[in-house]
Amino acid sequence: MRSLQLQSTLTAYVEAVSERLRGELAGGAEIPFELEQQPGSRGPGGPALYCYRPLTVEFIAQRRSLLQALPEHQAAEQLLSTYEGLDRYLAGLGEDVSRLSGTARARAAIGSLLADVFAEQSDFDVRPERLEAALDRLQASALEAASEVTLVATLHGLTIGSPELVLTSGLTIAKLDALEGLPPAVTARGPHGEEHLVVVLRSQEPDPRQAIEASRAVLRDLLRALRLFGDGRVTLGGLGWARVGGSQFAPLPLGEGGRPHGMLVVAADQEDELRAFCNLVSRRAPDGNELAWALARFEMGCARESALQALSDNLLALRALLEPEGPTSGLLPWRLAALCATPDARQSLTERVIDAQSLERAVIAGSARDHAGAQTLATELADHLRALLRDVICGHLDGDLVGLADELLAAEVAPPEPPVAPAMAAQTAIPVPEGAEVRARAVAAPSSDPQLFGYGSEAEEILDLIG
Repeated sequence: MRSLQLQSTLTAYVEAVSERLRGELAGGAEIPFELEQQPGSRGPGGPALYCYRPLTVEFIAQRRSLLQALPEHQAAEQLLSTYEGLDRYLAGLGEDVSRLSGTARARAAIGSLLADVFAEQSDFDVRPERLEAALDRLQASALEAASEVTLVATLHGLTIGSPELVLTSGLTIAKLDALEGLPPAVTARGPHGEEHLVVVLRSQEPDPRQAIEASRAVLRDLLRALRLFGDGRVTLGGLGWARVGGSQFAPLPLGEGGRPHGMLVVAADQEDELRAFCNLVSRRAPDGNELAWALARFEMGCARESALQALSDNLLALRALLEPEGPTSGLLPWRLAALCATPDARQSLTERVIDAQSLERAVIAGSARDHAGAQTLATELADHLRALLRDVICGHLDGDLVGLADELLAAEVAPPEPPVAPAMAAQTAIPVPEGAEVRARAVAAPSSDPQLFGYGSEAEEILDLIG
């Protein structure tokens, strides 16, 4: 598959170089020549023929810093530094790539491309046939090796600012019109003309079966990272396409599916952030603990048809993270609010979580109405879960979420009031802080009330916690 973005960027740079070097010639610079002897038509004993060969490559090399200062150079260098076939291209030219840094490799490739386009010309006019042939030789270096496995999948619910987004070596997200050679079924739009992106993954595993399984694992890691990165519910298409070497693409079930909700937008200036985030999530993905279980539940919820259907998945994940005592303790709403809301908004979030728990019971009983308010409430809960998972995996929050939430709640308990003289007690009123209606009701209610907030017999523990 050929990158149209790379082709257009390099073409723009070659044209800019052409204009700049023609300006050099117009300003009085001269291309040096070499006198070259060639054998005559009558053989070795006949008269020698001489011709002048313009040293165009040397002329270009002397002005390397001038050409690197062109605005188009930076874009060309950046794309080439992440180009999949860069090392193969340079190795084919005899370069020792092991001694070159990423930037040096890109600049060496640019120098070779310019030499290929303008070699032995006495002017710097761009000849389309020479430019096309030079670009073909460059991009042919990325053609698949005989054992290389290429996997292509569709990606829904994501928009990128650039035509292509190279996440790491061998893994690229691209728009449909950014690559040539995609399987025809990949480029087909949805029934209503909706667009999607493609993911291209190349693997060098010697065993094709192992390569496909490894590629599937990489796609799962990518999907997890995208779902944690933003509030869009990104999903992969249920069917991908794979090929070995240069063979034809064959359909490959991926088993992901699901319907995207919302749209995750990654602007061009966010690409580096996304690369770093995907790498971090891949390296720090939890395994064999409550966080891993909660993350798996979150991903199940992302694959549901609607946020309301995912409500139980997300509540189960939150209970695993924040309510190890069990749901009868009733501590989930308070702990989630302590972690995900500012002090003045915690009461409101507590009530929203309690409403979400009631909504879940209605969904289970089949009496819930699937209206905008219910979907909004379910989406809010999913967003809070996503934020917690992301911050723990990235290291912004300690893994002991229960301990952290309880610390925050304990810090809210007001210090005891100083004693009041009996004569003044009757005249002193204790004000109720604004937005603390639920807490005020809790303090005023008998602690033995088994129906307090629906928490059951553990209500007394909650009163001790919130004061």
